[in-house]
Amino acid sequence: MPRNGSRLGESASCSSAVFENAMQLFFVLREVSKHFSISDIVHENLKMGSDGESDQASGTSSDEVQSPTGVCLRNRGNRRISAEDLNKRLSLPADIRIPDGYLQKLQLNSPPFDQPLSRRSRRASLSEIGFGKLESYIKLDKLGEGTYATVYKGRSKLTDNLVALKEIRLEHEEGAPCTAIREVSLLKDLKHANIVTLHDIVHTDKSLTLVFEYLDKDLKQYMDDCGNILSMQNVKIFLFQILRGLAYCHRRKVLHRDLKPQNLLISDRGELKLADFGLARAKSVPTKTYSNEVVTLWYRPPDVLLGSSEYSTQIDMWGVGCIFYEMAAGRPLFPGSTVEDELHLIFRLLGTPTEDSWPGISSIEEFKSYKFPKYKAQPLINHAPRLDNDGLDLLMSFLKFESKKRVSADEAMRQPYFRSLGPRVHTLPENFIKMNQLEAELGKNLFPLRKSVLVYSASLNLTLHLVQTTGD
Repeated sequence: MPRNGSRLGESASCSSAVFENAMQLFFVLREVSKHFSISDIVHENLKMGSDGESDQASGTSSDEVQSPTGVCLRNRGNRRISAEDLNKRLSLPADIRIPDGYLQKLQLNSPPFDQPLSRRSRRASLSEIGFGKLESYIKLDKLGEGTYATVYKGRSKLTDNLVALKEIRLEHEEGAPCTAIREVSLLKDLKHANIVTLHDIVHTDKSLTLVFEYLDKDLKQYMDDCGNILSMQNVKIFLFQILRGLAYCHRRKVLHRDLKPQNLLISDRGELKLADFGLARAKSVPTKTYSNEVVTLWYRPPDVLLGSSEYSTQIDMWGVGCIFYEMAAGRPLFPGSTVEDELHLIFRLLGTPTEDSWPGISSIEEFKSYKFPKYKAQPLINHAPRLDNDGLDLLMSFLKFESKKRVSADEAMRQPYFRSLGPRVHTLPENFIKMNQLEAELGKNLFPLRKSVLVYSASLNLTLHLVQTTGD
């Protein structure tokens, strides 16, 4: 009995340490929201579990709201906190390792190089370095800068993995930008293979740093490296992944609202992930109105350009169509410089709308004020000759004037255009991320090296697996 009791006490102590670290993300987010009193956070009664999978689950799991010092194991000495449970809360890779210096400091024996740490080492490393600490990360290169934030390429001292550090400056008068709080509140519940993973949140007096998984480049950079001419097979794979990520968001009533190539990140294996949810919204009431100042101009649908602030998930689908065309044709579809110019470009291609093609258009004041010429619709094949009939049909289903007539992400994935991928792509689990696993699942090479027209990135020293080939 003494041995069992001692073992139970040790287990309870270790479990308490694990729970204390696992709760850091939850408490940081709660305290940041409370401190800055941001009224613009949109939760919309989304009932999501900690894994982001259930619409009906509580917003916090029962173990998240318990005090870590009050953990009771109910005399079950064999109870263990699984690595899977820990990873789900902290986004930790299964083969996590900590630097040798920390092992020596903690007087722990380092495991063999090719084996993962023991649970004891993992727990000790979390306690010593800790998530939610700025000193856990090293800044490497500056990737970009915006109005509120600067993005750096970084490295985690805990895992030695590359990360993206989005450092948001905090103004004492205004607090955290509502876009930052919104991005955190949504991403913490969005767990999907085609959505960028938020690993950590670091809050200091001067900044709020969001720690994301690092991907090599965005779709815009990728297209530039390819000379803006992609293999049509690659276009199909990228489009399918965009739709997969969007379908997941839309099922959870989340609208991205800022789709563009710069917000679609791509790994060296061809994994595409939706990023930059700063303008995203959680939406549960179909009639709720929002600002019409959303979506980069080139990817903004005509109803929003004309002032509509009542929309749903279909706002994202117009942008998908524009990106689809841009990948296939090698140039933006509607590169307008102003709202009026953007509408002119849209109507020149699709025809000036009438009551037949867009019921109610004649009563929209903004539309009447522009006095557009009566353009006739042009055949899309003349502008996207590399798309087959199925591709043209799918493109047209995105580019509908009336938002309610646009195809949904779920419906689009089941269109004939994707038939060549096979039926099993629709049954892949949501956490399916490795393209080589996808290739094995489908029994085919999705990115065949048919000709020596590989694209090289000198800065990253990578050979990209998505290739440009002639004759597509």
